[in-house]
Amino acid sequence: MSKFITFEGVDGAGKSTHIAWFAEVLRQRGHDVVVTREPGGTPLGEQLREILLSQPMNIGTEALLMFAARLEHIEQVIRPGLRAGKWVISDRFSDASFAYQGGGRGLSWEKLSQLEQWVHPDLQPDLTLFFDIPVEIARQRLTNNASLDRFEQEQAEFFERVSAGYHKRVQEHPQRYAVIDASQSVDKVKHKLEEIISFI
Repeated sequence: MSKFITFEGVDGAGKSTHIAWFAEVLRQRGHDVVVTREPGGTPLGEQLREILLSQPMNIGTEALLMFAARLEHIEQVIRPGLRAGKWVISDRFSDASFAYQGGGRGLSWEKLSQLEQWVHPDLQPDLTLFFDIPVEIARQRLTNNASLDRFEQEQAEFFERVSAGYHKRVQEHPQRYAVIDASQSVDKVKHKLEEIISFI
């Protein structure tokens, strides 16, 4: 039976470090796994990603482009994968829009909810892994990155709001979230992920 699993967290939380490993564990258990990302995941989505991560723009434009890329992603990658019985793992999904464009940028939750209902009214992840981490630790992890995109270049206050947006989203949809303490060592996070895999 197919499943849709998403990884979420502020930049520097470390989620991307664990996605390939998580997918490999699932493959070892006999699942056919597709790993993808947002914004991106399709040829058009990757072009939109390049624009979104590099070009300054109005917050409304940013949100609309995120959901435009998401619609392509859903129709070309996520739904076909799920229909084929595959497990689809995505590095970010709509929760990121609520956290970044909603929490971080201040776009109204209502507008984002309307976009969500328009783009995927009948689709939500079966499980969302939220890598929860204090912003100061996440920022320290990014200091070694020589090429930061325009989101990663934001100030700590922005990421505090993003984190708050994620926590609000967790409160709204607690049944599909697994919250992981991402300030721990890589090995401890993997141990937690192994526990989660054993239950899905």
